[in-house]
Amino acid sequence: MKQMQGLDAAFVAMEQPVAPVHIGSTAIYDPSTAPGGFVRYKDILSYIGDRLHLSETMRQKMVKVPFGIDYPYWVEDINFDLEFHVRHVALPKPGDWRQLCIQAARIFARPLDLTRPPWEITIVEGLDNVEGIPEGSYAMITKVHHAAIDGASGVDMMKALHTLTADAEPPTGKDEWRPESDPSQIGMFMRGYARSLSNPFRQLNALRRSAPGMMKAAGRMMKGEIDVNALMKAPKTRFNGTVSPHRMFDARTFRMDDINKMRSLSEGSKLNDVMLSIVGGAMRRYLKSKRELPEETVTAMAPISVRTEGEQNTMGNQVAAMFVPLGSHIESAAERMKYVHAETGRAKGLTETLGARDMAEMAKLSPAPVMNIGSMLYTRLKLADRMKPFINTVVTNVPGPPIPIYSAGAQLVANYGMLCLVDGVRLGHIVQSYMGQIALSFTADRNAVPDPDFYAECMQKSFDDHMKATLALKTPASTGKTRAKSKPKTATAKQAPDQSLH
Repeated sequence: MKQMQGLDAAFVAMEQPVAPVHIGSTAIYDPSTAPGGFVRYKDILSYIGDRLHLSETMRQKMVKVPFGIDYPYWVEDINFDLEFHVRHVALPKPGDWRQLCIQAARIFARPLDLTRPPWEITIVEGLDNVEGIPEGSYAMITKVHHAAIDGASGVDMMKALHTLTADAEPPTGKDEWRPESDPSQIGMFMRGYARSLSNPFRQLNALRRSAPGMMKAAGRMMKGEIDVNALMKAPKTRFNGTVSPHRMFDARTFRMDDINKMRSLSEGSKLNDVMLSIVGGAMRRYLKSKRELPEETVTAMAPISVRTEGEQNTMGNQVAAMFVPLGSHIESAAERMKYVHAETGRAKGLTETLGARDMAEMAKLSPAPVMNIGSMLYTRLKLADRMKPFINTVVTNVPGPPIPIYSAGAQLVANYGMLCLVDGVRLGHIVQSYMGQIALSFTADRNAVPDPDFYAECMQKSFDDHMKATLALKTPASTGKTRAKSKPKTATAKQAPDQSLH
């Protein structure tokens, strides 16, 4: 039995029936690489069953403390049933990309059963007309409660369920897992009461450790070296407000080489700067089409992992955050790129000065009753509809492997992230790399984005704008001639990664 940390408990407190707090992915596999050339549902069950001990997350459930007086606990589930967590469905004809997105959104909108280990995998067959996907492919729609994992530990879970070769042998290590009975409610209440008495001292200690960074940050703010306007000037948009029960999902995929070329638009920029600028361009184009484009730039929250090597493959969240304006008020892709790069530098300056690790540690010390009552009031009073937002969206970067990986012998050919939405944030993006490709996916509230295919088109056009601006930089100025620009070669979400990369 192990107690949650504060940030993990906050995600539990935020859970509501219309806004479940889980993250996940839609991954597509080609079974032709598996021994025998096919993969059955029972093969997947057997494969996952053999590897459960490689992930701490898979067989632990959460148990809440009476009256929410303290953080919940993780307990090894004595009634664990693998077949409850791994389901099996098929798309109706014609089985195209749009149907897969709809199915993924529907599955993702449903809350997890929090009396069991908080994860589910749904195998989806019938992908007969998804362009660019090998014949016979299937999808795995995965969702895991955010209290159990963050982006980095989600990668660890992905590693546990994948191998580097199609014919890898089952793991040889002994499974030493032992189930546990649920802890005594009275015992948890008494421990929680005792912890509540000592919590102020822990908070003071954490404040003492973070005080130097806070003083240094205040000094840099006074000198104008750090800008906090991103949090003060986020405009109210359709992407903010109370969340409905309905979800939308779509994605686009681009070549990593093209994204890296775009870094030339602003010297010294990173891949993440490019993706933030592309998201800013997509949001600009979408809001402008609705005649709702604000004069101020929209702002994104970008999670930062502070997980150490010793914390790999452990449960819970080890994250801080930085807040970045996305330049949606700038029409030119090149100018927006420079703006985002500069603002990212300022945002990193604040996070580094305060100390990302100290920021994460402070988040762990919020009293449980304050979390529970605050979350309840925020939801019931619909404060997200009344308050000015601090951010307009989330953009999180999840790095993936540069080489092919396999599950039950089937090669992963495409992977798209999905993330939870909470009151105040009705649109989120995930940037995910794999085998020389960058997938940009989004999860949205239907009330905010009723036309997900159009928003996906806005992402594609924003990418195209950045590609055109990059090609324009390479046009020789001395000749006075304009070199013909070929249409940038990109993959869409309907396409599998380049076969030459396999």
